[in-house]
Amino acid sequence: MTVKIGCIVEGESEVKTVPLLIRRIAANLYPELPIVVPPPIRRPRNKVVKENELERAVEFVARQIGGQGAIFIILDSDKDCPAELGPALLHRASQARSDLPIAVVLAKHEFEAWFLAAAASLRGQRGLNNNIHPPNDPEAIRNAKGWLSQQMESNRTYSETSDQPAFTARFNLQQALQTDSFDKCYREIVRLLDELQKLSNLTNGE
Repeated sequence: MTVKIGCIVEGESEVKTVPLLIRRIAANLYPELPIVVPPPIRRPRNKVVKENELERAVEFVARQIGGQGAIFIILDSDKDCPAELGPALLHRASQARSDLPIAVVLAKHEFEAWFLAAAASLRGQRGLNNNIHPPNDPEAIRNAKGWLSQQMESNRTYSETSDQPAFTARFNLQQALQTDSFDKCYREIVRLLDELQKLSNLTNGE
């Protein structure tokens, strides 16, 4: 049985990046699970947090996956506290489709903070210096994209649309787990995959 994870993202780059991240984790932990991640839908963060906007997006994705599977929502926290906004958004999303497993993840400030934590695994990639070291507190840096640009050769700057997917394919997941928000992201993806694995086993009569 093929299982699907529908996604809601806010940026153009995440349309490529988030399915790639989910498939990487699935390939490591559930290699036998046939998983499909349809192209994520994009919703501006400032709209998603408004009343009824998130609910409409969740319903749209539920139809996209045929009412079966799971839904993964990922946004940048920006100036909001992930520990406060995340549960509030999850509550709203779960009320909209209580029949589906749903996860909400907020990257603290930016998705790119996870690359900073795993910077050692990206040395020499796409213009990054060969001696790059992760900062002491990656999630404390509010302009992670700018930090990456500063670590690149003089003729290169970080490109969200091209570098984010490329780094997502390469960054060391274990190194990134030192950040609270990626640890949360990883655990939530694993939780969804685990629930889908159990559903697949039941459907197959195992």
